[in-house]
Amino acid sequence: MKAILLVLQSLSVLFLYLPMAGTAVAQESLSFRRALELAVAHSSEMALSGADEIRAYQTYLEARNSYVPQLSVGSNVGYAYGFPLSLEGSAPTLFNVNAQSLVFNAAQKEFVKAAKAEWRASKAQSREQRAQVILDTALTYIELNRWEERVPILRSEMRVVADIESAVGERIKAGVDSPIEQTKARLTDAQTRVHIAEAEGAVDILRTRLSQLTGLAAKSIKTVNDSIPRLIENEPEDAAFEQAVKSSSAVEAAEESAAAKQIRARGEHKATWYPTADFAAQYGLINTSLTNFEKFFVPGSFQPHNATFGLVVRLPFLNMSQRAHAAAADAEALRARKEAEQVKNKAALDTLKLKHNVQALSAARDVAQLRSELAQSELQAAHTRMQAETATQRELQNAAVDAAERTLERINAEFQAQRAEVELLRATGELEKWTTSAK
Repeated sequence: MKAILLVLQSLSVLFLYLPMAGTAVAQESLSFRRALELAVAHSSEMALSGADEIRAYQTYLEARNSYVPQLSVGSNVGYAYGFPLSLEGSAPTLFNVNAQSLVFNAAQKEFVKAAKAEWRASKAQSREQRAQVILDTALTYIELNRWEERVPILRSEMRVVADIESAVGERIKAGVDSPIEQTKARLTDAQTRVHIAEAEGAVDILRTRLSQLTGLAAKSIKTVNDSIPRLIENEPEDAAFEQAVKSSSAVEAAEESAAAKQIRARGEHKATWYPTADFAAQYGLINTSLTNFEKFFVPGSFQPHNATFGLVVRLPFLNMSQRAHAAAADAEALRARKEAEQVKNKAALDTLKLKHNVQALSAARDVAQLRSELAQSELQAAHTRMQAETATQRELQNAAVDAAERTLERINAEFQAQRAEVELLRATGELEKWTTSAK
């Protein structure tokens, strides 16, 4: 009789807790929005994307600034004897100034356009990486919250199972139940312990992952259910899907990268045939005491101050190596275009799959919700009959365990549906808009 009272007490705790599963604990901790802000600021992937973007921009400036004169000031101090020779192509000078820049270069203009397209591609890739960081953090946070809801339910179920096992042992001693009932009770106990181990392991792993994303200590992380924004079940139109694919950061990055390679290939062809014109200027102060240049000039014509400037014009005539390089650039551009088409097709297919996956998981969530409500109603009815001594202990045991299991199934179905909905928001470009509505 004492064991049965313990079972009833444990069942009362479980019965009161099950309807509250899914509500947040009134505790100030890491909110959903704060976790996203920390993840974006702390993410190493974002830092890498930012570095790639800076590098692409500086590469663009490097190509564009080829038309700005490059000035250098120096000195080629040296001693000269005999016929005038040069030091690295320049006469020995105490002081010299050199300037050079592009004036006309058809290939370089294309290379500047290509560098700018690559910069735009890196910016799109940064946006893509930001969205991925937000997605990873959001899903990790939501999944951790779901597991944190499961653990108390499993522990309550464990207490119920332990008390039932004790009650079954007493009934076997009294000759009421057969020994096989104790084996069944022990099996239920072992299964519950497996579920608790899985839940606690998942909580530990997800907290560590969220710690890596946000930079916070794992032990200090506690999710807040109320801070997770609600998902509005508003199925997008087909036109919205097409627009989402076109505006996808991944698709944009692939298309910009393909355009950059196409422009670069065009520049390589122009480098094969088009003439170039460069500006060049030089000034040098020759030291007459260290050189004997005046001996090789008409008397009175040598002077220490010397300057020259003008245009250097080149007309490519035969360069088989450059032709091969241009043909290779054409092949690379073709490959990039096909890869961009693959990215676009994959984005469209993945979005369509996510759309139908959301529909299926939403239906499964509704089924799990109804099953949970039904199991709780059966538990309540069994509890009432047990108090009225019109139900057996086995009925109460089965109802309690089934109610806990159905609640866990509901929580899992809710997470799977929410995960699919968040991934669909990511695919349609609405993810960041949704996260900004978080508290």
